[in-house]
Amino acid sequence: MSIEGRSTMRRTLVAAVLLAFVALVIAVGLLLRERAPGNMGVGFLQGAAVGLLGALLMAWRLIKRPERATTFERAWSQTGDERDDNVLTRALAVLGLASFPLTAVAAIAIALGAEPPMVLALLLIAEITVGAVAFIVIDRRS
Repeated sequence: MSIEGRSTMRRTLVAAVLLAFVALVIAVGLLLRERAPGNMGVGFLQGAAVGLLGALLMAWRLIKRPERATTFERAWSQTGDERDDNVLTRALAVLGLASFPLTAVAAIAIALGAEPPMVLALLLIAEITVGAVAFIVIDRRS
């Protein structure tokens, strides 16, 4: 069963939530830029900009050419069918199972004296990699 027919009210609500989220991210980024040590605010704002650009690209692809959208784009935007939702759910379940041991290894590394910023960056990269690989494998097998 495909999910079709989005109402104008729902689109308006999604746009309002998106604008509120962007305003919140900008406010937090500016607060971090003023009060946080180092260049934490700049990094936060740059990361948020990259994430927002990715989300806008995904939305543009879904609106302009929905037949060419990937399984991930359809599942993440909740415009896909049951298979797309199932693939995303299973991939997130794998990520959830892997996140506990990955976080435990990171905590042990920090306790043994590793630099926390580097360990946390590697933890984030590892979790993103696990999620991406799980999604690709589950998508190919189903």
